[in-house]
Amino acid sequence: MMLLVLGLSFTAFTALSLAMEKHQQELHGKSAASPARRTQWRVLGWVLLTVAFALCVVDHGWAMGPVLWLGALTLGGIVLAFALYPYRPKWIAPLAIALPVIGLVVALL
Repeated sequence: MMLLVLGLSFTAFTALSLAMEKHQQELHGKSAASPARRTQWRVLGWVLLTVAFALCVVDHGWAMGPVLWLGALTLGGIVLAFALYPYRPKWIAPLAIALPVIGLVVALL
């Protein structure tokens, strides 16, 4: 279940970063998305963070769930900010799609 939470956290941070005009230009090399599209990215990011939090609490309870959620947020943010944006920006979108899918498959097995 933690792999799913990590994937959702990474995808949530990717969506939140795509809600910013600067990151839109860095990833796509063109003008920023419309304000409506950026709002959709922002809402998707917060929804994914909420789902990740709920999964942690359901899986580990109120004692450890929020702690593990914060750890997953930290790891997802560090990977995105310090590893992928500076060195491999083309990997961000495929990983944002693949990681939650892989986490879901592992969680269902």
